[in-house]
Amino acid sequence: MTIGVLQSAALGVALAAIAIGCGDASADDSVAGSGEDTASGELLVFAAASLTDAFGDIEDAFEKAFPDVEVQLNLAGSSTLREQILGGAPASVFASADETRMDEVVEAELIAGIPMVFASNTLTIAVPTANPAGITSLDDFADPPVLVGACAVGVPCGDLSAAVFTAARVDPSIDTYEPDVRSLLAKIADGELDTGLVYVTDVAARADAVDEISLPPGIDIATSYPIATLLDAPNPEAAALFVEYVLSDEGRRILTDHRFGTP
Repeated sequence: MTIGVLQSAALGVALAAIAIGCGDASADDSVAGSGEDTASGELLVFAAASLTDAFGDIEDAFEKAFPDVEVQLNLAGSSTLREQILGGAPASVFASADETRMDEVVEAELIAGIPMVFASNTLTIAVPTANPAGITSLDDFADPPVLVGACAVGVPCGDLSAAVFTAARVDPSIDTYEPDVRSLLAKIADGELDTGLVYVTDVAARADAVDEISLPPGIDIATSYPIATLLDAPNPEAAALFVEYVLSDEGRRILTDHRFGTP
């Protein structure tokens, strides 16, 4: 079940260390058998917006493997999720779209164990189907008549976009900054914007309404996705199993199907 963005009011949670217990996640059978008798109840997973479709499929597969666990996905920009966690939101698992936001939660001593990188992603140029503005390259982002959207500075896709523009020596004319990549993708898909930089995984998710134009050769800036359980996780057994499942062969197969790179 996907829930809306949680409010970040402090809930006064106590901090107590728990073990991630990921172990060797290469065998799916070991995941299914490691805590099947004890895992139950609701599991609140905070996940970057770009993980929406992949984690939706992982949620379905995980709940089939552990039918007594009900996963709730809180999907938003990684910066928003970080603020909610720092504010005391009762998350059990955090999956960030970059290591910077995860590191900030680690520095606040709110993470149990060591975060594990489970996926990678890169940006691409997205345009509405049939490309009505005739976008051909990143150079078009500097043309004022072109309606260009970008992720806000401070969110992983925004920081990655800025790095791409710097590497390509393009000074973009940005018309709107969106709070996360899915908000940007929706405006491109609806034809409200002529173009924008989104993750390759997002283009795959909206292939019905968005076309892709590759970045110039040599622009291969990528982001890594870490995942971890949180201290005082409300459901530590299920949290550890979910992290283990994401890192398993089956979890990585699902991620690959959605065009994520894997470690």
